[in-house]
Amino acid sequence: KMLDQIQKQDPDILCLEEFFHSPDTIFYNNISEIKAMGYPYYYFSYDPDGDHQFIGSAIFSKYPMLDTGLVRYFRPSMTEALVHADIKVNNDTIRVYATHLQSVQFRQKDYEAIDEITTVKDSLIDNSKTVLAKLRKAMSLRSSQADVARQIMDDSPYPTIFCGDLNDTPNSYSYFTIRGDMQDAFLKKGFGIGRTFSSVSPTLRIDYIFADGNFRISQFTRVVKYLSDHFMLMADVELKQKK
Repeated sequence: KMLDQIQKQDPDILCLEEFFHSPDTIFYNNISEIKAMGYPYYYFSYDPDGDHQFIGSAIFSKYPMLDTGLVRYFRPSMTEALVHADIKVNNDTIRVYATHLQSVQFRQKDYEAIDEITTVKDSLIDNSKTVLAKLRKAMSLRSSQADVARQIMDDSPYPTIFCGDLNDTPNSYSYFTIRGDMQDAFLKKGFGIGRTFSSVSPTLRIDYIFADGNFRISQFTRVVKYLSDHFMLMADVELKQKK
């Protein structure tokens, strides 16, 4: 169903966080599936080391990729990475970044604890300890990851687009650091609350498309389909003519 949704939206450039791929036929060879949908160019860095299941950020494109790169974040964060692709669009080159910042790593019992807190079924203190500890740890790791991402993006030689799951809200350090002076596609052309995460809170906007001042954002859409715990985001952007 997710592949059908991608095919229906038919974007020129596709960024996927927590993308799963396996060359083992008993799992899912998602790279081949997406390439067959009209995306001959892609970047998904993984090292076959005896394992046959790989998860990370991936970029697929209908336009040629001239160069790609990956920067891994500091331990002890999860094995997240910031990936980029330099993409040739007509006579111009743009740089597209994709990443997934540290998640809170809530388990079912954590969501149940949150539910008990909000419905006052049990002790606020007892149910808060583990939840707050996980929130504090993840926030600290995301902050360091955001610093790394901002430093890398500041060195981009090309007009830049960023797509990512920041696991953080628009009032967070991670959001303001990574966004910098870039345009938030939702704020430009979206409406309402813009929820992107389907669990816990109806107001969580944690997934983003940013574009620097070289672009004009003409459209933004959330595809509200409950195929995972996140909604797909789509934006139409136009590279401004050089003066």
